[in-house]
Amino acid sequence: MGTIDDKWGDECSVIGDKGEIEYIDYQNDKSVCSYDPSEEGPIVISAPFPFEEGKPRSVFVGETAIDSITIKNTTAEAVDLWTKIYASTPEDSFKLSLMKPPSANDVKCQEGFMDFSVMEDRMLQPGESLTIWLSCKPKELGLYTTVVHFDVGNDRIERVAFLLADDNISQSLASKKPFSRGQRKKKFSTDTFVSAGSRPARAPGRAYKNRLPRYDIPKDIRALIERKQIPDVIMGGLTIDNYASYFKTLLIMEEIQLEEDMRSHDMECVTMRRKGNYLSLVVPGLAERRPSLVQGDDIFVKLADADDTTTPYQGYIYRVEADEVYLKFYQEFHSCHNDGHLYNVHFKYNRVSMRRLYQAIDAAKDLETEMLFPSETSGSRLIETSTLVPISCSLNEEQICSVEMILGCKGGPPYVIYGPPGTGKTMTIIEAILQLYQNRKHARILVCAPSNSAADHLLEKLLSEEAVHIQEKEIFRLNATSRPFDDIKPDLIRFCLFDEHIFTCPPLGALTRYRIIISTYMSASLLNAEGVKRGQFSHIFLDEAGQASEPESMISVSNFCNRDTVVVLAGDPMQLGPVIFSRDAESYGLGKSYLERLFECESYDSGDENYVTKLIRNYRCHPEILHLPSTLFYEGELIACKESNDDSTSLMTLTNLLPGKNFPVLFFGIQGCDEREANNPSWFNRIEASKVVEIVKKLATRGNLSDSDIGVITPYRQQVLKLKKALDNIDMPDIKVGSVEQFQGQERKVIIVSTVRSTIKHNDFDRVHCLGFLSNPRRFNVAITRAISLLIITGNPHIISKDQYWNKLLWHCVDNDSYQGCALPEKRLECVDNYPTYEDRVDYDGGPVTNEADWCDGWQPSSSGEVGWDHPGSSQAEIPEPVTDEAEWSDGWQ
Repeated sequence: MGTIDDKWGDECSVIGDKGEIEYIDYQNDKSVCSYDPSEEGPIVISAPFPFEEGKPRSVFVGETAIDSITIKNTTAEAVDLWTKIYASTPEDSFKLSLMKPPSANDVKCQEGFMDFSVMEDRMLQPGESLTIWLSCKPKELGLYTTVVHFDVGNDRIERVAFLLADDNISQSLASKKPFSRGQRKKKFSTDTFVSAGSRPARAPGRAYKNRLPRYDIPKDIRALIERKQIPDVIMGGLTIDNYASYFKTLLIMEEIQLEEDMRSHDMECVTMRRKGNYLSLVVPGLAERRPSLVQGDDIFVKLADADDTTTPYQGYIYRVEADEVYLKFYQEFHSCHNDGHLYNVHFKYNRVSMRRLYQAIDAAKDLETEMLFPSETSGSRLIETSTLVPISCSLNEEQICSVEMILGCKGGPPYVIYGPPGTGKTMTIIEAILQLYQNRKHARILVCAPSNSAADHLLEKLLSEEAVHIQEKEIFRLNATSRPFDDIKPDLIRFCLFDEHIFTCPPLGALTRYRIIISTYMSASLLNAEGVKRGQFSHIFLDEAGQASEPESMISVSNFCNRDTVVVLAGDPMQLGPVIFSRDAESYGLGKSYLERLFECESYDSGDENYVTKLIRNYRCHPEILHLPSTLFYEGELIACKESNDDSTSLMTLTNLLPGKNFPVLFFGIQGCDEREANNPSWFNRIEASKVVEIVKKLATRGNLSDSDIGVITPYRQQVLKLKKALDNIDMPDIKVGSVEQFQGQERKVIIVSTVRSTIKHNDFDRVHCLGFLSNPRRFNVAITRAISLLIITGNPHIISKDQYWNKLLWHCVDNDSYQGCALPEKRLECVDNYPTYEDRVDYDGGPVTNEADWCDGWQPSSSGEVGWDHPGSSQAEIPEPVTDEAEWSDGWQ
């Protein structure tokens, strides 16, 4: 490795002159040089605790790890040798000795054993070798680091050693197979195939009045995008004149990426088993909707040993259960099948949702300019309001003002309810809908939400208001045909229409009689298919509008709005936006919601009450939890309205857990290890996972909490799975573990955040590709505003302090005596990291990122919530009559 004078140079500067180690990243080449005996000088010193499969050696907490260091003098002269432990983290955790430390059971040898931090002057004769021992007995979980100095004459040689302290939980989560990207799958051609049997039929119904066009992707546009070139219409920016062509091009970019992503889920050398009249196939990741498959999707298979020219068989998905799909093929295929056969499987991307988005953008050409580009219209509006008599007695001043404005609207630009976390957006929407229902008999209302669960929640809230009785015949919950029947609560079924446990849409005559229709953004397309006209709805409410892409919002707005329709958007542009898979499409505007784009208009951005009401009273979070997000994202305007006596969980019962006593944000610093396993590109940190489980156990024993009161948020899918496994093993399966996206709109009394990252190199990768927590301020905002009473963060402070938002949170905890764990980094008042633009993002190795495995571990299911349900569908005793028209069939299913 060489000496300080001639080898180390600046690379040694990460270790200061005061005998302290701030942080050494074992995977960062700039801070730790690899030991290479061929580069050594005349004094050869071995490296203790060499890595195993690229990671530090593991030792159990409470056990002693021991390794030898051999020092050999290859010169012809005697040399003086001084050896000392320069520094250790944790402090004094490593020791030196001249003899091998005895085992704990060897009492006699222990009596005469001595260890040191410094071994003074020794003379090493020519050709002589000396063996000394380095030992460590870790007391806590985490990464242990030491720097040992060897002063040989006028030179100094340095060795850095690492150990990873495990416990039973972390060891049970360790990687079982080394990570390997695996070989790229063979291209699976489906240009020709053996015809399948019949598709599963949708519920009997009418021919649609408005059929979706095919919207085939133009070959020239496809070729351009597949060459990674950006079409001219995109480069020119969004205008009134190019609105349709601009967004349709973005959608094409997204669709091409989705096709590529679906191919990444192709499977090779897998088996299928007979189950009655079906063949079942296990699809890893299906329960997490990766890939998203629904009843009716088609699939292609052929024998694994077949050559490239062999024609595959096409089959159809009849049922989806957890991670298993039930398939039907051409009868000849079933006859020849053997459960021992190995198959290659190709999933086909279902285009129906994209075709709905294309249609919505096409329909937007008939909207008033003020609906799409309020800033392009002359003048401003003045809404005349009247005094409101609230139905709900718990509305605050801003909520009442918002409802009054909505009731006073007479068409025109959308009205926005700007609702930061916990400020009562949904309550405000419910009040407005009930006011319209009760006081305006001719009002017809469409309510859209981003997911089925969110739409069901709105229905429940409307029905729960005792002051207003909504007649059952006047409210309807519209569901996609692909939604499993048992996914919806039994007490809500009566507000839906279904046939043989398959949801369906009523005919036009019935639809026009409902006063309130509740749907997801995507399912609202079914209303257009049935022939619902523009102007049918007097009011359209889009809840959580910040989570929907603009084309998703346009499904309801562009198809059903006329100049008199009142459109209300509720959401928060400072929380997570739509989930977009194409990086280019996202950066050029598809990742910006309609709600967010409206705030580019002065009337919305300035807070003009004729266009927007900002809710500022937070009823969710403890004031100290709310303080930081209010300061960072909402100009300090949020008012904490949660009374401490509202909380059934007293923080005083958790004082042993909270060093800051009544300060309800705890940061637990821990240096762990980033890991991946097998061919899964997702990261996990088993040390951090074990710490989370330890915290959960303490909460369960010291606080008046149920499992449902606790939530765990982490950015990586593999960490989610590892934590679920660990919690299942301690009989706590009801604790929800998920990504930030899965927690948006939700709350828990206690939220634990596992940040995972412990390596600078990987942290840089995340920032470049907008993964994890450290690349997205909105993800940070959502993560820390889910907690009602207690927020606990586990992570490596040296890593997350490099992000300006997490850095502020870290030191906010430190300043309030609410930090525990490993040594802190040097405090920086401001973090100057600059996040790359989307245009700047490239693969870590320098090339473009082209697939999910290479870069995007953070992807989540479509925000529509319409696809990939993992609940069992209803069994069918008989095969229904086939639908011969693919477009007709698929339009009904999706």
